[in-house]
Amino acid sequence: MENKWFLSMIRDDFRGGKINLEKTQKLLGKLNIRCNYIHVKSIFKDNDRLKQGKITIEEFRSIYRIIAHREEVTEIFNTYSENRKILLEKNLVQFLTQEQYSVEMTKTIASEIIEKYEPIEEVKQAHQMSLEGFTRYMDSSECLLFDNKCERTYQNMNHPLNDYFISSSHNTYLISDQLVGPSDIWGYVSALVKGCRCLEIDCWDGSQNEPVVYHGYTLTSKLLFKTVIQAIRKYAFITSDYPVVLSLENHCSPSQQEVIAHNLQSILGETLLSDVLDEFLDKLPSPEALKFKILVRNKKIGTLKETRERKGTDKHGQIEEYEEVEETDQEDEDDDEVKESETEDILKDNQEKEMESKRVAGLPLFKKKRVKVAVALSDLVIYTKAEKFRSFQHSRLHQQFNESNSIGESKARKLSKLQAQEFILHTRKFITRIYPKATRTDSSNFNPQEFWNIGCQMVALNFQTPGLPMDLQTGKFLDNGGSGYVLKPDFLRDNKSKFNPNKAPIDSNPITLTIRLISGIQLPPSHHSSSNKADVIVIIELFGVPNDQAKHQTRVIKKNAFSPRWNETFTFIIQVPELALIRFVVENQSLIAGNEFLGQYTLPVLCMNKGYRRVPLFSKMGESLEPASLFLYVWYVR
Repeated sequence: MENKWFLSMIRDDFRGGKINLEKTQKLLGKLNIRCNYIHVKSIFKDNDRLKQGKITIEEFRSIYRIIAHREEVTEIFNTYSENRKILLEKNLVQFLTQEQYSVEMTKTIASEIIEKYEPIEEVKQAHQMSLEGFTRYMDSSECLLFDNKCERTYQNMNHPLNDYFISSSHNTYLISDQLVGPSDIWGYVSALVKGCRCLEIDCWDGSQNEPVVYHGYTLTSKLLFKTVIQAIRKYAFITSDYPVVLSLENHCSPSQQEVIAHNLQSILGETLLSDVLDEFLDKLPSPEALKFKILVRNKKIGTLKETRERKGTDKHGQIEEYEEVEETDQEDEDDDEVKESETEDILKDNQEKEMESKRVAGLPLFKKKRVKVAVALSDLVIYTKAEKFRSFQHSRLHQQFNESNSIGESKARKLSKLQAQEFILHTRKFITRIYPKATRTDSSNFNPQEFWNIGCQMVALNFQTPGLPMDLQTGKFLDNGGSGYVLKPDFLRDNKSKFNPNKAPIDSNPITLTIRLISGIQLPPSHHSSSNKADVIVIIELFGVPNDQAKHQTRVIKKNAFSPRWNETFTFIIQVPELALIRFVVENQSLIAGNEFLGQYTLPVLCMNKGYRRVPLFSKMGESLEPASLFLYVWYVR
């Protein structure tokens, strides 16, 4: 029966005799077999017995079996098949219940799976499943490691904004380094397509009264502010319906601030949140209440009540000033509005000399600067007023519900270690944004996990820079439908919680996670290989609170990127699974130049399916490497 089906599918392609490599690739696609061209080319070469660049129908059958019939899947099929030829419907139900942990599995669902994946019509009509159908099912999206429940927005979106982790970008306009690289609209487009919900815009005075966007005091190129806003308007809600925050680092003169305000209003129109919502006069609204809205984060004059009272009066062109204390004796700037000193060594040296002179003369180490804010722009700042962070005590006594802070990573790291619980109390009430330190001129990133652990909502990364931090960022925000908003765990929202990530959890609900890494499927070959080979190892890393950090590594499988087999089991005990991410990294072992990265996948631990699962792999730049994947068995208990 299987042979009859197979021949009927391929016979016409061989009427002209033999077929070449390109036709072989197309015919495998016709048979719904996903394959990597490099692997097909290598297997084709091995099976082309006459070395003429063309193969017979029998040689194609051999290639098909090598690629489509994976031994580890056949073993599973034979375990549940009564005759090792077909699965009865009841056998499939048994497999799904016992191995895939499908609690509500019924014959109806099993029947739907057979209908969808079984290619042999006679087998399908008999409500059975062949090895061909079972293999297609195991290779489908239904057997991915990522739980499809997490692919939709399933969390309660009616909590206030400060109750969510929010996908956030740093210096979004840059697509390279922080000093001489280009500024590009693509930075905003790509961030929004990736689900980013907080974008940073550095605004400076431009010629002809047109504000520009670039990294001040550097050689980065410039963009017109209005062009940036036009791109944001077009792409803001392509990936997510939930609100976008525009974090302005505003260096503009009052007159050009008015241009900024005009551009925001004229381009964004109704999507711009320009007034308080009636039901949220004294508390932050929810993502649900702000659907399809764009919020401005900037300095603001006075309170929301004063803004409302001012509305309707003719205040056009009015400028107001206020004094702000600016600390200058810290390792890195902790206020976005003074980052012009971040990337200019000369200015930094002058600052250090000035501080030393003040110390010698016994003068105070603080200075005051007067900030000028145009009322037109100030009035567009509603629930995301930028307020300088001074101390947790100061915030507790004086900070308003609509005020948010930006803190540099170095200062935030010190506070998270010395005052973790105070930090968490702060992030329970106020949106807190963390950004990279000044010395990261190459646009490198810090590990965002340490700041998610203390509830920081906006952990801003350089989205253009691939690597571990961005893998964690992407993995974390796969959750909740990729909406860019992930509800923080109860213990980071509940005022009665005594949670401290640096100490053993008090009321934890740990899980024991066990992973049996079975095999690799068409893994990317080494760039140094002339064929499809690699000396493959897999590293499984756990990220979360410090006590949960762990790493395991497989043995090396030599010269086999096509179908390496490990069958190695690893166990993790996770005290705080709500914050844990797991990362699978595939490398080619190299003892001379260091291991070569081949692919990775990262996801939240609580978004993992149990049972036999496939882990898709992504490149360093985040591109899919399908069909490259890992095959494993997962189970965990709480």
